Amino acid sequence: MQKIGIIGGGIRGHMYAKSLQHFPGADVRAVSDLSQATAEKTADAFGLAAYTDHRHMLQEVDLDAVIVATPDFAHRDPAVDAAERGLHLLIEKPLATTAEDAAAIEAAVRKAGVECMVGFENRWNPAVRRIREVAAAGELGQVLTQNILLSNTWYVPTEMLSWAARSSPAWFLMSHTVDVATWVNGRTVASVDARGSRGQLAARGVDTWDVVHALLTFDDGTTANLTSTWVLPDSMPSLVDFQLQAVGDRSAVQVDLHEQSVRHAAPDGLRFPGLLGDEIDGRLQGPPTWMVQHFVSCLNEGRPVGPGLRAGRAVTDVVLAVHESLATGGTVRPGTHAA
Repeated sequence: MQKIGIIGGGIRGHMYAKSLQHFPGADVRAVSDLSQATAEKTADAFGLAAYTDHRHMLQEVDLDAVIVATPDFAHRDPAVDAAERGLHLLIEKPLATTAEDAAAIEAAVRKAGVECMVGFENRWNPAVRRIREVAAAGELGQVLTQNILLSNTWYVPTEMLSWAARSSPAWFLMSHTVDVATWVNGRTVASVDARGSRGQLAARGVDTWDVVHALLTFDDGTTANLTSTWVLPDSMPSLVDFQLQAVGDRSAVQVDLHEQSVRHAAPDGLRFPGLLGDEIDGRLQGPPTWMVQHFVSCLNEGRPVGPGLRAGRAVTDVVLAVHESLATGGTVRPGTHAA
């Protein structure tokens, strides 16, 4: 039985608590959030102890593992503090948004000898897993290129995320697709060329990138084209548009995760009700739920967790390179850019 604490009680922290509410082998005991109201809301929903300082939670509650579900830029302190107390970690993607933070987390985890998973939930997405399986089986041949689109409506940066100005479509969305692209082809990103535009979100009070395009070139010369935006109209049938295509020298495969095979012609317009992330008999289903349950199962069974620090650090390095390329207009090698 793993005794779990959650740091970050907002949307994701609440989801993780619900995902483990009835899961055998998990005992979620406490939640911490800088907002007392947010901490108490999640705590009250699941019968947890509520804290506004994660350090007090770590000191006062008997825990085996911690889920870090804080905003993109705020992973370092809770992750390092938990690792130093010998607690296993599930850290939301991205691992960190600076090279210094990533290095500090990695050093603390390795020194403590604890397990650390980075939350690349699309490795539990059935459609993405199928593309990975097709590629790994050699059915695509050499993966020549991938085209991956992952975008959100205006609602996400302007209403859902209070901290969107401290993130970007690259950190929030492209960290998913960088991991997907490298997981599918099994290659290392050698260089990044990125372009984008900004101004629309800034005019609405969120000073970050509107649109980001990134060309990844891998160590074998093949490529992936990634696009992420935060400016889709709110009239879209869902908050997320997610499309993938992988082209090999033997075959190609593509997936549209936008519709999820269900179209609902509702009185107020066409809707694509989500299947992934829905509930069955009051229990959450979908990639993030299956991911956190896998994390707990691995700990209970004494198996290594993953994806881990290596994957997390690689994605952080690539997205840092995306941002440097956006700023300079040049080609950037991940891991060699200015931190």
